[in-house]
Amino acid sequence: MRSRYSAYVLGLEAYLLATWHVSTRPAVLDLADESGSKWLGLTVKRHQVQDDSHATVEFVARYRVAGRGHRLHETSRFVREDGRWYYLDDEFDGAINAAG
Repeated sequence: MRSRYSAYVLGLEAYLLATWHVSTRPAVLDLADESGSKWLGLTVKRHQVQDDSHATVEFVARYRVAGRGHRLHETSRFVREDGRWYYLDDEFDGAINAAG
């Protein structure tokens, strides 16, 4: 999860696509729409391993757009294949305006 967050911060679309499971990966990822976002930090709230091949990570990512603070609260599902973890999908809790 931390590496994917860092890839979003750095705009590394190729890395994000490479770590996205083929069954849910979009054909194209365009981070240019998010160029006005300034990422401020990631807090991993919890992680849970269901079995050898499945896990979830709940996190909050903070960011700022046009001077206004926001939070992205999400629980992401990951699957492991051939010893490598891939992002599968998420249970989106929504973008929540941060206080202040």
